[in-house]
Amino acid sequence: MGDKVLKIGTVHQCNCCLGSKTLHPLVSVIDLSKADLSAHAGIKFDFYTILLSECKCEAYMYGHQYYDFSDGTLLFLSPGESINMKENSKNFPSKGWILAFHPDLICGTPLGLNIHNYTFFSYLPEEALHISLREKQIILGFMDKINQELERCIDRHSKKIVSKYIELLLDYCIRFYERQFITRNEANKTIIKQFDKIINNHFETKQVPTVDILSHKYCANLLHLSPEYFNDLLKYETGKSFK
Repeated sequence: MGDKVLKIGTVHQCNCCLGSKTLHPLVSVIDLSKADLSAHAGIKFDFYTILLSECKCEAYMYGHQYYDFSDGTLLFLSPGESINMKENSKNFPSKGWILAFHPDLICGTPLGLNIHNYTFFSYLPEEALHISLREKQIILGFMDKINQELERCIDRHSKKIVSKYIELLLDYCIRFYERQFITRNEANKTIIKQFDKIINNHFETKQVPTVDILSHKYCANLLHLSPEYFNDLLKYETGKSFK
């Protein structure tokens, strides 16, 4: 394992590094079984990246718990985010797929206007989505449809069709994350209790309320969660958003 972080600036560069051919300069579906990144401590992507790991998820890997499904794991990275492989080389799967798409692909599309609503692109790796076999088949089905479209010659319909497939895939991921909140119900209740304790302790000590203590970022940090995941969990469990 090397000490350098591999910085991948374009989808074409990503294809070259991971052993895939470029069918479109702004989007690609990549088979990870052909990739060898053992010489790098991490990878930084300058575009949206959806990583589907089909490797057996070990206990606590990507936040996996005994009550989670184990047929696949999905990670979502925003442009500029990295995967750290220095501490654990298994952070990058030897079996799985990557859907990489540049922000320019979705610019001016409904997906581009609403990409901020897919908050899991800001989740921590430990807040990954663990999916069932049926859910994995749905995700792979969309990746296959995208790849089939990319196999065609690029025309004026390509951007619209591919972005719609990506949008549908992401909509299913929202559904699957909500399902994961259901299977994690008891663990989530524990988090809510810890959150209540933070708020109660603050007012019991008669501290003057500040912007920080009342922010979801402050509380999420104390709970070791990303602000986006904490807010989504709170919204699902209580019906109320902290924002």
